[in-house]
Amino acid sequence: MQEKRYSAMNQYELQQEIASLKEKARKAEQMGMLNEFAVLERKAVMAKSYLLNPDEFIPGEMYQIEGDPGVYFKIDYMNGVFAWGFRLSGNTEQEALPIAMLKKLERG
Repeated sequence: MQEKRYSAMNQYELQQEIASLKEKARKAEQMGMLNEFAVLERKAVMAKSYLLNPDEFIPGEMYQIEGDPGVYFKIDYMNGVFAWGFRLSGNTEQEALPIAMLKKLERG
């Protein structure tokens, strides 16, 4: 069976896929299969990205990276559900992150 691409799934299908991936990841973690766990977690983040609106992620803005406290990401441009930019940790490599990994900064 050909697997359906996340971009072709509706909201319900994406939510089902995320739940399934999270359950598989939990089992992989319990069995000590850390590589498998990491792959499944990444897939869940990708699926979650398709539930978000890329237009809400603004180039030039700074975002916190989910699961990486104290690390910030500045978006240069958007391409689908990927934000291209740089981490503000001295690394000058441009990279693409799925938008589900980015959290808006709290305005104090």
